[in-house]
Amino acid sequence: MSETIIAKRYATALFQLGQEQSNIDQIETELRTLRDIFQNNKELEKFLKHPRLSTSQKKELLNNSLKGFSKETFNTLMLLVDRHREEIILDMVDHFILKTNDLKGIADATVYSVSPLSDKEKQRISEKFAPKMGKKSLNLTNVVESSILGGIRLRVGNRIFDGSVRGKLNRMERELVSPNNR
Repeated sequence: MSETIIAKRYATALFQLGQEQSNIDQIETELRTLRDIFQNNKELEKFLKHPRLSTSQKKELLNNSLKGFSKETFNTLMLLVDRHREEIILDMVDHFILKTNDLKGIADATVYSVSPLSDKEKQRISEKFAPKMGKKSLNLTNVVESSILGGIRLRVGNRIFDGSVRGKLNRMERELVSPNNR
């Protein structure tokens, strides 16, 4: 069975448990924090995957690191360690966040711009593009990328809206060199 399917099953189980306990928002916050910890500390992931470390050592590290996490989140992580599924933790987190976003009518998106966007600009982009995605709003992450020259490029899931100067120049170039224009 693929790791993605297994991660989805754990995420679904944790999501259902969160709904039953009415603490989905708390679990989501904890999982976002966990994802940030994993992304900022690559050594943690290596530690949890290390074959010479015992399950109890891995659990002890998580126990000491995740004080204050809900019992649902904590027990799910302990179960993953017990079953030697540490490699799917981040996938499980991502699937859980997708489920909560769907429940709330929200989508995570990345907007690329030449300079940092203000909160007001992010809000206007969210209001403009959320209905196109069938969502109430977008959680925008702004990435500054000077290579786009101007405008913005928005990525929501696997859809890209390219209103950047670089994108327009690339489209013009394709039109000029395409065999249909000769």
